[in-house]
Amino acid sequence: MSADEHVDLTVADLHPALGDPALTSMNFLNEVSERYPAAVSLAAGRPYEEFFDLAAVHRHLDTFHRHLVDDLGHPPEQALRLLLQYGRTKGIVHHLIARNLAVDEGITVDPEDVVVTVGCQEAMFLVLRALRAGPTDVLLAVAPTYVGLTGAARLVDLPVWPVAGGPTGIDLADLAAQVRRARAAGLRPRACYVMPDFANPSGVSIDTAHRRRLLDLAAREDLLLLEDNPYGLFHSDDGPRPPTLKALDTGRRVVYLGSFAKTVLPGVRVGYVVADQRVAGPDGRVGPLADQLAMIKSMVTVNTSPIAQAVIGGRLLEHGCSLVAANTRERSAYTRNLRHLVAGLTRRFPDQPDRPDGPAVRWTVPAGGFFVVVTVPFPVDDALLDRSARDYGVLWTPMAHFYDDSAPVCALRLSVSAVTPEQIDVGLDRLAVLITDELVRRTG
Repeated sequence: MSADEHVDLTVADLHPALGDPALTSMNFLNEVSERYPAAVSLAAGRPYEEFFDLAAVHRHLDTFHRHLVDDLGHPPEQALRLLLQYGRTKGIVHHLIARNLAVDEGITVDPEDVVVTVGCQEAMFLVLRALRAGPTDVLLAVAPTYVGLTGAARLVDLPVWPVAGGPTGIDLADLAAQVRRARAAGLRPRACYVMPDFANPSGVSIDTAHRRRLLDLAAREDLLLLEDNPYGLFHSDDGPRPPTLKALDTGRRVVYLGSFAKTVLPGVRVGYVVADQRVAGPDGRVGPLADQLAMIKSMVTVNTSPIAQAVIGGRLLEHGCSLVAANTRERSAYTRNLRHLVAGLTRRFPDQPDRPDGPAVRWTVPAGGFFVVVTVPFPVDDALLDRSARDYGVLWTPMAHFYDDSAPVCALRLSVSAVTPEQIDVGLDRLAVLITDELVRRTG
């Protein structure tokens, strides 16, 4: 901007969140990728594009249209209206989502407790907007935390208090301590956000025993749990998956956030929220929290695209409403890539000399999902990422983006979801040179 250019507004004139790093994080990472298109990207948590099929999109749409007419008995003109006109705020595939949850997750839910949203990001926003009733309300979240959750909380003026994660996925003692600390300060902790399966960004999962203890703690402390589950289907072994928190929930403690971005198509931008908590209105009538979320949604996006929902509905119908069955190829690809990346790190950083705090370079070995976290003995920031992309030709994500403070973080996140094994090898070769050069530069 030139010195004499007229300014109509400053950021200080707008909502305070617009200057917050949580809102600028995603834009920065996208901009780095655009500036260095030749760099191998181990940064993006996007789904594998090899299986994208435009013809399948049209087929799914037709399948759902036939479902409206043949299975639900809608006259052709009404079926056409359902697909092409403004639609029901809660959505038109809510019954299929309920069936999918029963088939794949063992969750029994009334379809009326489901709100279909514009991606899971809108689902988060609706829930946080509803829960933020006053200035004393706070949200707890397992750290490191998905930056989209932090940004949404900023936009509704809901402070986020971090809860330690650790190797078990959540430190229950720290959660209880944070609840007590908040209440002692005169605040009201409304909920705790948690990603129990292959969390973004840590890749850590919570085992079944800890899930049950978490539910018990939530009941004792009168706390809701916001369960986000975009990666749960992508486990890398053939054993049984642990039940979701919602499947174990007998006291309506869990608000369940779902997304079809990873399991169907990200481009349709369809997610959902299961909110079966009972809410008493001013007239004494009782209904699900989903009804309140739908009222907020009607003022934000009116409704989720019926055409996009139909694509999701058709995909579900073609696989008996099982996304497990629909994602066998994807799961195989992600498992292959995850194992390839972990093995590649082992080959490139063998027999490291011991340090007081452990090996110079170490990494997580998650049981599934998209992400591996690499810890190094130097701070990892955006400047290093920019240099990595420019001079070494490899992109990754600084873990500092997932913490809600400015303290240095000596770790980076690698994603295996949108690359081939060959690209992983090239990316790891380049990353190894960067890390080696940085170690040499810092040790003199």
